[in-house]
Amino acid sequence: MRRRAGVGAIQKQKLEQEKYKDKGTVIQENQFEQMTKQMEVFRGNLEEFATKYKNEIKKNSQFRRQFQEMCASIGVDPLSSGKGFWSVLGIGDFYYELAVQIVEVCMATSYKNGGIIGLDELRDRLIKARGRNIQHQEITVDDLLCAAKKLKIFGNGFCVIPVGKGQYMVQSVPGELSMDQTAVLKLLSSSGSPCISLSSLKVKLNWEETRAVNAISQMVIEGLCWVDSQNDGEFSYWFPAMFNECITS
Repeated sequence: MRRRAGVGAIQKQKLEQEKYKDKGTVIQENQFEQMTKQMEVFRGNLEEFATKYKNEIKKNSQFRRQFQEMCASIGVDPLSSGKGFWSVLGIGDFYYELAVQIVEVCMATSYKNGGIIGLDELRDRLIKARGRNIQHQEITVDDLLCAAKKLKIFGNGFCVIPVGKGQYMVQSVPGELSMDQTAVLKLLSSSGSPCISLSSLKVKLNWEETRAVNAISQMVIEGLCWVDSQNDGEFSYWFPAMFNECITS
């Protein structure tokens, strides 16, 4: 018969495991310390880069995007830093100004679109309001998304809604859209039409009539779509927020 391991052998094995564990902890701490030093060096280089190319970052959309990517890679958000280096540098001023103008456009158009506007239409209106020089026309979708996301500080009154590949809408009214309402907007964005009927909605989303009626009725109440009763058959529902999106898609 095999001998059972003695108490001494068990204690020896336990000590060896503890030594390995301690050694692993030391290695992890050393790696973390090295990574921290590397990140500090990168942060310093990033601040030096931002100082040197401050004006270029504000004027050049591609520069802004690359700068944001560099910041994100080390967990720096210059837009939310209200003190210290980033505040003095003023990198966030461009986005703060853009965010205010987004609010102005959303408020000015909410009476007709119910508080939801496509990002392309928003960009067109902003360029028109800011003037048509080269700097203003270089406002990109990434710029708008970055600025619009900062508006979350107002609660759920402002949010960005993905409605398809590379397609977004900005909601500027309190309250969140239901999953069914978002599905309707995504369907319209992908179909390229700002109009839909209940029968078409049921077929394309494979919904029961009650579900389709509830989703559309709530969107009519909230002013997100208009009812067209001029057809001989069933009613049609037009979504003004999708007019520009469908034309440009």
